Amino acid sequence: MSNALKEYSHMPEGNKNIVRRLISEGWNGRHYAVIDELCSANFTMHDPSAPNLANGPEAAKAYIGALVAAFPDLHMQVHDLFGEADRVSLRWSAEGTHRGEFNGIPPTNKRVCVSGQAIYRLADGKIEEDWIMVDTYGMLQQLGVIPS
Repeated sequence: MSNALKEYSHMPEGNKNIVRRLISEGWNGRHYAVIDELCSANFTMHDPSAPNLANGPEAAKAYIGALVAAFPDLHMQVHDLFGEADRVSLRWSAEGTHRGEFNGIPPTNKRVCVSGQAIYRLADGKIEEDWIMVDTYGMLQQLGVIPS
């Protein structure tokens, strides 16, 4: 096997480990400095529920920080993680108690469990982009903001 092929064959596993670290250290560990290490300077988030996001690691820290401020006990669980070439696909769920304002919604003190998926694109050992799909409708139902 050529060196280039060997390098390619290990790329998905290394990329999956980067995404695992983002979840375990960044999201669950609240160690936001790791985002600077894991995300490129041009990092771009695509989230239909937050269409006007800025780019870069600081934007990712602000995004995570706002969710943690609203749900201080937020914890993400990885259910599936697949890697192929420069992409990693993640199916996750997150649980937390709504104790801070969230998108203009005052605290309800209700516990929610939300599921979602994300696809990450990596280059040179850094996350360049992610596309996030979250069950926002289900979360709003759990918060009692819209009818079940």
